[in-house]
Amino acid sequence: MTTAIHTELDADGILLLRLDVPGQSMNVITPEVQADLAAAIERLKTDDAVKGAVLTSGKASGFMAGADLKGMGALFGGGGVPEGKSKMAALFDGVFGLNKLLRDLETCGKPVAAAVNGLALGGGLEFILACHYRVIADNPKITLGLPEIMVGLFPGAGGTQRLPRLMGIQPALMYLLQGKNMSPQEALGFGVAQAVVPADQIIATAKAWVKANPNGGVQPWDTKNFKMPGGPATALNPNFAQIFVGGTAMTHVNAGDNMNAPKAILSAVYEGTQVPMDTAIRIESKYFAKVVADPQAGNMIRSLFVSKQAAEKGARRPKGIAPMPTKKIGMLGAGLMGAGVAMVTAQAGIEVVLLDRDLAAAEKGKQYTADRLAKKRMDPAKAQVILDRIHPTADYADLAGCDLIIEAVFETREIKADVTKATEAVVGPDVIFGSNTSTLPITGLAKAWSKPENFIGIHFFSPVEKMPLVEIIVGKETGPAAIAKALDYVAAIRKTPIVVNDSRGFYTSRCFGTYVQEGLALLGEGTTPALIENVGKQMGMPVGPLAVNDEVGLDLSYKVGQQTRADLGDAYKPGPADGVITRMYELGRQGRKNAKGFYVYPEGGKKYLWPELVETVAGGLAADQPSAADVKERLLYRQLVECARCFAEGVLETPQDGDLGAIFGWGFAPFTGGPFSHMDTVGIANVVATLDRLAQRHGERFAPPQLLRDMAARGDSFYAMAAKQAA
Repeated sequence: MTTAIHTELDADGILLLRLDVPGQSMNVITPEVQADLAAAIERLKTDDAVKGAVLTSGKASGFMAGADLKGMGALFGGGGVPEGKSKMAALFDGVFGLNKLLRDLETCGKPVAAAVNGLALGGGLEFILACHYRVIADNPKITLGLPEIMVGLFPGAGGTQRLPRLMGIQPALMYLLQGKNMSPQEALGFGVAQAVVPADQIIATAKAWVKANPNGGVQPWDTKNFKMPGGPATALNPNFAQIFVGGTAMTHVNAGDNMNAPKAILSAVYEGTQVPMDTAIRIESKYFAKVVADPQAGNMIRSLFVSKQAAEKGARRPKGIAPMPTKKIGMLGAGLMGAGVAMVTAQAGIEVVLLDRDLAAAEKGKQYTADRLAKKRMDPAKAQVILDRIHPTADYADLAGCDLIIEAVFETREIKADVTKATEAVVGPDVIFGSNTSTLPITGLAKAWSKPENFIGIHFFSPVEKMPLVEIIVGKETGPAAIAKALDYVAAIRKTPIVVNDSRGFYTSRCFGTYVQEGLALLGEGTTPALIENVGKQMGMPVGPLAVNDEVGLDLSYKVGQQTRADLGDAYKPGPADGVITRMYELGRQGRKNAKGFYVYPEGGKKYLWPELVETVAGGLAADQPSAADVKERLLYRQLVECARCFAEGVLETPQDGDLGAIFGWGFAPFTGGPFSHMDTVGIANVVATLDRLAQRHGERFAPPQLLRDMAARGDSFYAMAAKQAA
C-alpha cells in the first residue's frame, strides 16, 4: 500500500505518481518515498497496461526539498554493519541505494516525465533529473538547485553525474560547488528543463509528451552517439583538463583545504564523466560515503540545519506563554545599527518609530533603508510601502503605542540610562524594553527600567540586513514574557535566535573578542602580521583578526577596554593585547573609519598592512617566528576555551546555542559545526591536554575550566550531556 506516492492510471495508460509525504509540510525523501518509488518502477517494468509515467507533487508547497536530514542518523553509522562487511562497505551500500533506485527509474524502459509545480532542491532536483522529460511551472519564484554543499554534503543521488551531462561540466560545477539555485527559465536555457508552461498545464504537458513518445524512455547519456555538452570528458580535450585546474584553484581560494565536500565533488565529476552512467553513479556514491563517514558532515548538518531550524521554530521559547506579536516598535538610535533594525522590521510589515537626538539624524536613518532598497532595484511602489512604515522623529512622545522598544544608542551606561528613563515616561514599564548593547551587562542596564522583568538584551550584528543571528540576553531579573516577546519578534523578522544568560560581553562578543585579542598578542610578540592574517583566514574565519579589528574600530576597542577596567576595578586582569590597542589609539589609528589602523586604506586603492606596524607595537619582528600551525592553534584554542568557560559559568545553557552563535555571530569556521561540535570531535581529553600545554607556554588565558577536566575524566561530550538533559 502506498503511503508517500499516490498512483493514478488514466485511460491512455499513463501512470500519475503524486508525491505527498504524510506529516510533512514539504516533500522530503524518506524510506516510505523510496519504497513507494521502487514499487512504481516495478509496475512500470512489468505492467503492459502502463505506457509511461508522470512524476509530480501533491503538495502546494513545492515539488521536493530533498533528503530528510533529520532522519539521516543511520547514514552516519547508526544502522549497524552486516556480518562480513566493513563499516565503509556497509555505508556505501546504504548511500548507493537511492542512487540505484533513480537509475532504475531512468532505465525502466518506458517514458517518465516530471511535472514540477514548485521548488526542487537537493534530492528533489535529482529525482527530476532521472526523468526523461522535465516540465516546470512558469513561476520566477520557483528555485531548482543542489545546495547540499552548504551543509557539508554533496548531491549523492546522481546529481554530480546527470547535471554535467545536461548542461556541460563547467556550468554544472558552478552550481554544484556554490550551491547556487536556478530559475525555471535558466533551467530551460541550460537544458535541465525541456518546457516551462503555466502551472495549471504542467501535468497535461507532461502527459502529452509521454503519450507522443512511447519510445522516449532512454536518457541521452544512454545512447550510442551521446556527446557531452562543451566537449568530451577525455584527456584529448584540453578544455576538460583546464576546467579542473581552474576548479581546483577556485575551490582552494573559497574553501581552503578545510571542506571535504568540494574536493569530493571535483573528484566525482572528473572521474564520473569519463565512464558510463552505471559506473559513474558508483563513483559518486564512493565519494559520498567518504564525506558522510567523516564527522564534518554530521556536525555541519546538525548545526547549520537541524539546530538552526529548531531555534527558528522556538526551541528556547518559554512554555505556556501565548504568542506575542509585535505591531509597532520604538527604535532608539538611528545610527548604522538602529537604521538596520528599522529596515528589517519594516520589511517584516511592522511599524517603526525611529528616534534620534534630532530629526535630521532620524531622517538619515530612514534614508539608509531607502538607499538599500534602491540598490536592490526593488519596485518603487513596493519600496515606498516599506518606507512608509518607518516614522523618523526626535520626540519621545511619538513612542506612545509601541509594544516593543529596542535601544541602540552609544555604548555608554549613562546615555543608555537616560534614554531608557525618557522612554518609560512615555510608554510605561509594562512594555518590553530590549537593549542592543554588545558588551554592557543587561542586569545593570535594567536598573533604569522600573520593571526589570520586562528588560532584555536583543543583540543584533552589523550589517543587520545581512547578518542572520540575534543574541537574546537574559538578565538576572528578566521574565519569561520578555523572552517570549523577543523571540516572537526575531521570528517575525526572520532571523535566527540564540538565548544566553547575562555576563560582560555575553557570549558572542566575549568569545569573538578572544580571536582578535590573541591576534594582537601575537602581533605584540613580533609575529609577522601577514602570517597572523593569512592563518586566520586559512583556519576558516572570514577575515584575519587585525582586519576585523580595523572594521570594528580600534578606538571602540580601546573605549570598551577602559569601561571594562573601570567596572571591574582591581578584578581586571590586563592582557597582552592591551598594550597594542593603547599604542594604536594614542597614535590616532582608528581603523577603516579614518583610513588608518593595522591596515592603510588608500583612497580608491586596495588596503594593505601598515609597513611600520610591527616596529611600532613590538619594536620589530621577533627573531624566532612561530609556525603557521602554532599560530592556528593559538587563534583556535583561545576561542574554544572561552566558549567552554561560557558553558561552565552558565552563560550558555546548550551547545546548540553555542555553535549557532559562533558560526552565525562571528563567523567561526562553519566546517567544524561550531566550537562545541569541534571540541566533541577532537575529544575533550585532547582539548584539555592542548590547553594545558598552551597555558604553560602562554599564560592562564588558556587554562581549561574545571568543567572540561571533569568531562575528560568521565569521557563525556557536550552534545552527549545535552542529550541526557533533554531525555
